[in-house]
Amino acid sequence: MPPRTSFVRVALMRTGLIRTLGRSAILTLTLAILPATVSAQDEASLCLITAERVDAGETLSAAEREEAHQACLAALAATGSVVQKYQFQEADFAITGTRAGD
Repeated sequence: MPPRTSFVRVALMRTGLIRTLGRSAILTLTLAILPATVSAQDEASLCLITAERVDAGETLSAAEREEAHQACLAALAATGSVVQKYQFQEADFAITGTRAGD
């Protein structure tokens, strides 16, 4: 076998290996990020649903208020959207009865 053919075969093997390693790395990162995303969605839902309950006139226990407040703070920290930040702040205000600066 000529040296050039051997070089091409080795290069293709390495390229295939690199491609496989790259795909594995992307899959690993995706699986690592997924639980955090699901958790952030749960916190956002808890925050907004609890605010709706308060707006509907339902009274909450202190533990429920604190849990919802913490969920709102976590949802605020997890989002980069200005609109969502506003919604979570308003929901937190409805739950706690105080603004962040108060």
